[in-house]
Amino acid sequence: MAGGIFSPLGSCSELEKANCHPLVCLLCHEPYQHPCLLDCYHNFCASCLRGRASDGRLRCPLCGHPSVVRGGTGLPPVDRLLQFLVDNSADGEEDVQCANCDRRCAKAELDTMYFCNTCGQPLCAPCREDTHRAKMFARHEIVSLSKRTKDIHKKCPLHEEPYIMFSTEKKSMLCINCFRDMQGESRAHCIDIETAYMQGCQRLDQAVMAVKELQSSTREAIVLLKAMIEEVRNSASEEEAAINSLFGRMQEQLSERKKTLLKAVQSQHEEKEKAFKEQLAHLACLLPTLQIHLVTCSAFLNCANKAEFLDLGYQLMERLQRIVKLPHRLRPAQTSKINSEYRAEFAHCLEPLLMLGPRRSVVGSAGGIGPGIAGTNMLPGGQCSKTLMVPSSPPASDKMSTGSMVRKPTMHRYISTKVLLAEGRETPFAEHCRNYENTYRMLQTEIQGLKDQVQELHRDLTKHHSLIKTEIMSEILQKSLQMDVQIAAHYSAVEMMRSVFEEVWEETYQRVANEQEIYEAQLHDLLQLRQENSCLTTITKQIAPYVRSIAKVKERLEPR
Repeated sequence: MAGGIFSPLGSCSELEKANCHPLVCLLCHEPYQHPCLLDCYHNFCASCLRGRASDGRLRCPLCGHPSVVRGGTGLPPVDRLLQFLVDNSADGEEDVQCANCDRRCAKAELDTMYFCNTCGQPLCAPCREDTHRAKMFARHEIVSLSKRTKDIHKKCPLHEEPYIMFSTEKKSMLCINCFRDMQGESRAHCIDIETAYMQGCQRLDQAVMAVKELQSSTREAIVLLKAMIEEVRNSASEEEAAINSLFGRMQEQLSERKKTLLKAVQSQHEEKEKAFKEQLAHLACLLPTLQIHLVTCSAFLNCANKAEFLDLGYQLMERLQRIVKLPHRLRPAQTSKINSEYRAEFAHCLEPLLMLGPRRSVVGSAGGIGPGIAGTNMLPGGQCSKTLMVPSSPPASDKMSTGSMVRKPTMHRYISTKVLLAEGRETPFAEHCRNYENTYRMLQTEIQGLKDQVQELHRDLTKHHSLIKTEIMSEILQKSLQMDVQIAAHYSAVEMMRSVFEEVWEETYQRVANEQEIYEAQLHDLLQLRQENSCLTTITKQIAPYVRSIAKVKERLEPR
């Protein structure tokens, strides 16, 4: 149906599977009628595109690319090339009638038909033998029907003269009159029809080869993208499974730690409540005694005379003083606040799952309930309080090759370093970061330069098959080995600073965590840089034999 809505292309292979005919419109699925060419080089029938333009722009129904539409028709220009192919296809499918005997030839017999370019008439095989064998037709040009020459391409429409020349400047054919009317400098760009045809075929072959190469690259890109889509799908599934698994384990750990913490809270509650009740009972017993003695003093003063007061008054005063001097617990012996340090406990139980690294206690104390947790919080088995925790460091004897012992760098290592330096505090680690960043940027720049050189040489060798000088490969290999030595030396220098920084890292936990994260990331960056350099060295060694082989062949072929 003309003008029907074209459904969006679900995948790049659907169009190939549809096996679309090059002369059939993708919208109406009928042979092209006045095919129009859009800016994206997609073709559609004029009737299928009519009414789709808006504000001088027409969006492609296939890819959505906008095309500028000029003129009042609201349609892009007609594709003359495609119209020519459509016309030729229609001519080949129509029935042909012999001009001499009026015999009609079916489509299956078109190969047996001929055409006289001189007469401009089709001929069947018998008439060609009977009529055009005479001497008067000896100069007539008779060809097969498929190779007939149309008048529109044979004569100049302006002068009605046959074409004899072709202008490479204007890309148009010329008759003798057109050639005479041209200026002198334009005639230098004119060649005969046969030469122009040969040159055009050569240029068309070059253009076809370029398109075929693009087609091959496009198919490879499609295969690659399909593989990457599948990898993304698999990666998403694996990531979802890992998230669900980790979340489940985290829930189990948190649930167990929750039970422990609730027991600790209950234990603190019972002990504090028992202590407060005992103190309350003591004070409850003390208050009536004090009340009785106050009443006794008041009655004694009212009823005793001077002699009786002097006889018994000092005894009463001593009793009151002894009551006051007794150890009475008037103030609470402890606070009513119950503190379980649940945040630190939850964080500690998640450390093995989140691979945050084990922690060690800076201030050791008895009664700790686990690695890295010590203090005076009320938990089963003892009291514990908040202590300073710092991530433990790997042994200094670990070599650079043990990359699993080094924490992976975060996305914010560079930003964290900038923030640390922006604080303006002159510390040994801040000075180390300044020196490290300068050295690391220099090593990274040199590695990137070597990578670019190897990539360029590899591309020239594989794609362009050009000769590479052996000296260049030797120089790159030598530089790569030197870079490996420099990176190893810098890594050793950074590793030697560990003992110095461990003393500084005793100050505060937050600053220690930040500095250690940056430090471990620095070591990992150096490992990654060395790994890239190792791959660079391997590639260089692999390419070197081919370079030497090509050099030897060149020496044999070329004279000295």
